[in-house]
Amino acid sequence: MIKECYKDDLERLAEREWMVQNQLIGRGITDEMVINSMLIVPRHKYVMEDKQEYAYYDSALEIESGQTISQPYIVALMAQALKLKSIDKVLEIGTGSGYSAAILSRMAMNIYTIERHEGLAHLAKDRFRSQGYDNIAVQVGDGTLGWPEKAPFDAILVTAGGPVIPDSLINQLAIGGRLVIPVGDKGEQILIRVKKTLTGELIEENLGLVRFVPLIGTEGWGESNIKNVKPC
Repeated sequence: MIKECYKDDLERLAEREWMVQNQLIGRGITDEMVINSMLIVPRHKYVMEDKQEYAYYDSALEIESGQTISQPYIVALMAQALKLKSIDKVLEIGTGSGYSAAILSRMAMNIYTIERHEGLAHLAKDRFRSQGYDNIAVQVGDGTLGWPEKAPFDAILVTAGGPVIPDSLINQLAIGGRLVIPVGDKGEQILIRVKKTLTGELIEENLGLVRFVPLIGTEGWGESNIKNVKPC
């Protein structure tokens, strides 16, 4: 079932197989690239050492800098919603532990990921390097403004909930591109997929209710307006 392997990929493989079968396939994840990537990437390498025994549980986990890594199903759901092709260029907003970017990197050609916490960005880069994932570029900055120098992007994934869809991200989406983002208040959001048609029209699709940490930035929530929430 695994199409390619990197060092350490086989470590705790049985747990990943259980996770994929019960938490993903059992809930309707059907994209073979997503399933294969979730089998390949060792999730326990993207959490703190004292949390590694829980890495394949059906839950979000605390990571460094007071942030979280989403539960496996949510990572898979969002990755599947992007409808990626192997030649795609992808922008991710919110690197976090690096796990989601690692998953995307097994599916698409180039991944660009932005993290506002410098410490998290450096940790993620170290993890990518140790796993041999060399098609991921990391930048520290305001993710709501995107990465204009690398635009346009075939797909954009936002891993935090914003009050609206940032205009900067819409402008950096390629024709035919897909953007997946949680939008709503600071406690609960709707997961939205936006597709930019050949005429530049935006088509929005509701993918269901989710709960993410706030999207902080110029086109998101301000630091003074956030409150503690429990993410997916």
